[in-house]
Amino acid sequence: MQELPDSIDDTIALLAGQDYICGRDLGTLAFLSLRLGKPLFLEGEAGVGKTEIAKALAATLGRRLIRLQCFEGLDAGSAIYEWNFSAQMIAIRTAEATGSADRAALQKELFSEEFLIRRPLLEAMEPHPEGPPVLLIDEVDRTDEPFEAFLLEALSDYQVTIPELGTIRAPEPPIVVLTSNRTREVHDALKRRCLYHWVDYPAFDREMEILRARVPEATETLSAEIVAFVQGLRGEDLFKNPGVAESIDWARCLIALDSVSLSPEVISDTLGGLLKYQDDITRIAGAEATRLLDEAKARLAN
Repeated sequence: MQELPDSIDDTIALLAGQDYICGRDLGTLAFLSLRLGKPLFLEGEAGVGKTEIAKALAATLGRRLIRLQCFEGLDAGSAIYEWNFSAQMIAIRTAEATGSADRAALQKELFSEEFLIRRPLLEAMEPHPEGPPVLLIDEVDRTDEPFEAFLLEALSDYQVTIPELGTIRAPEPPIVVLTSNRTREVHDALKRRCLYHWVDYPAFDREMEILRARVPEATETLSAEIVAFVQGLRGEDLFKNPGVAESIDWARCLIALDSVSLSPEVISDTLGGLLKYQDDITRIAGAEATRLLDEAKARLAN
């Protein structure tokens, strides 16, 4: 288990060791989150690296990563635990068949830890030999207000309650990262519990650093053309702008095709690795791709 970093620079360096390249602003908040034990709330467009920082923190600190993927209709119960009903039914039938069905004893046994299925929030509150885990609460904006209220309580006391077993409190608070794509506004009360950072699309130099770290086999020329083209593309009126994740995926597609530089033909053939909606692909393919590529190369030449 890696000790927590002693400084902002150490935090940035440790993340960089996992190929997560961030600026000093995000590095500072990550350091403070670890030092103060406060959740880190990251908001921004999809694909800008919000989820990846939780993975990088878990890897660099040698902690377990526990991910709660949020979705519409998620409730507190399914985020904490559920009972293994099929195993409980087998136990009931076995007790009936053997004639050992003492009602009180059977009920106590059925609602013991033997039949408990742990879900992410319960797992995060339990002790781990390697130290408190990294709890990633991903896309919290997809849930509703009652679940937000529950999270507010859970993250205040770092404890959850199972009616049949009682309250389970974390011996040490987990390292919590919450992400939001801002499909709706998350309540201020939840944000106030956290350190907040808006993760924006990176500037040219930082996106180049990211591409060098994640796709080192790409030539400098190809990487620069990819970043310049993608950043120009983000200025277009698209349904979904490509994030850093798409830049990385596209670079890997181009490497697989042995491309050493961009051309209108290569771009049109591989736009599905960069854009994820047909309307966007149709709009950019052809003359628009040529125009954007010419503009990108002109910016690189200056």
